[in-house]
Amino acid sequence: MFGSSLRLTVLTLALCAVLYPATLLASGALFAPENARGSLVERDGRVVGSTLVGQTFTRDAYLWGRPSAVGYDASATGGSNLAVSNPALRERVTATLEQLDVERAPVDLVLASGSGLDPDVTLEGALAQAPRIAAARSVDVADVRSTITEVSRAIGPSDARLVRVLELNLRLDERFGRAP
Repeated sequence: MFGSSLRLTVLTLALCAVLYPATLLASGALFAPENARGSLVERDGRVVGSTLVGQTFTRDAYLWGRPSAVGYDASATGGSNLAVSNPALRERVTATLEQLDVERAPVDLVLASGSGLDPDVTLEGALAQAPRIAAARSVDVADVRSTITEVSRAIGPSDARLVRVLELNLRLDERFGRAP
């Protein structure tokens, strides 16, 4: 009885801890090699980020992503799990609204995502930040809005559009020069 339990344990361990992860790694490398390598973005020979994992931008000249309950740490993904009735959530949302300094903020700019790693914001969330970005770069807000719209991409069959934060920030630097 003990011998068969031990064999089943070893077999299960080999399948779940060795064979399955090895199969996933090999499949990823074969069918989606760019994603398997982390979809890293390079500029001037150095890695500046990933298209799959968001990162923190805090300077006024750049688009800011969604709040992250884990500080965009890919090894510690997760949401905040704060209920709407939780005073800590209300305080964080209020502080975020004050920091954004916009008349109306789309929900994705004030609430953290479930993963804490979102690399995108909605088109509405990006456009709401255009006046701040334009003022910080001393450029026309219409030019910033145009750049945002150019970078946005459709998701699914609806009219919804997303803007990849890193991609837009790199495009802003290309178009208007590196931010001061």
